[in-house]
Amino acid sequence: MAWRLPYTCRVADFWKAAPMPTFAYRIVNVFAESTFGGNPLCVFEDARGLDDATMQALALQFNLSETTFVLPSDNANAAVRIFTPGYEMRFAGHPTLGTAHVVRDLMKTGDALSLEFKAGVVPVTAKGDRWTLTAPHTGAPKTAPAGLPDAEMASLLGLTMDDLAGSPMWVDTGADQLLVPVKTPDAVRRAQPDSSRLDRWPQSSLGRKTAYVFAFDPEQPGKALVRYFFTKQGGGVAEDPGTGSACANLGGWLVATGHQLPASYEVDQGEFVDRRCRLDLNVTTEGAIRVGGRVIELGRGTVTL
Repeated sequence: MAWRLPYTCRVADFWKAAPMPTFAYRIVNVFAESTFGGNPLCVFEDARGLDDATMQALALQFNLSETTFVLPSDNANAAVRIFTPGYEMRFAGHPTLGTAHVVRDLMKTGDALSLEFKAGVVPVTAKGDRWTLTAPHTGAPKTAPAGLPDAEMASLLGLTMDDLAGSPMWVDTGADQLLVPVKTPDAVRRAQPDSSRLDRWPQSSLGRKTAYVFAFDPEQPGKALVRYFFTKQGGGVAEDPGTGSACANLGGWLVATGHQLPASYEVDQGEFVDRRCRLDLNVTTEGAIRVGGRVIELGRGTVTL
């Protein structure tokens, strides 16, 4: 005879008697020009009831570069918390655009909305599925020396002094990152961080070790090739497919170094991790920095805790 649960303990009755909280999420690709291009992002639609530790655990569970959590705000259409698998961030570019895409659909805001981050309130606008943010800095971008001699910083990235187009510097228009200007796109492609010397890498104000290597293409005016390296938990170096906050800092670099304004660039990233990204960078005459790109929703699901 087949074994059966007693009627009073049927599985269906058990689950009815013990409901578990469920949280909906969406997966979107940001700065994507194709379905599997761009930088992936997980967006939790309503994070009320989730504490900080659970948000951090969910970010580690999904193991994307960032996961965002949408909450109510008195100052914007929504508040947003951003977590990497290892820590929370005050601001980041691709999470801003991807979350805005989801918030527009959830709240029917139309194509202009604002999101509140720990770094401040960020206005976001859209034309179809192409989104643009305005970096949350006020006044002149914050800058600081790299903290290492130029030759050593170049060496840590597998480059030489001759490859540099200027001294590496920290730039902060919402999240500080180390920007490394090089002379040619070929130098960007040749960059190969030395993971055996990570102890020498300078750290950001939040203790992160990053390097944003970039070059303007002399053969294609208005285009730039970039790569963004960061150290991983447990050691080693990873490369980000598309980094909106660093692209905003590139705009800050243009302002800080006296570049002619207004300026507009199409920024290519992700070539070396097979996740092609296109980022649109615009800096106004007044120094406002805008970063944009296309967002594609890939799927939806729920998590039961």
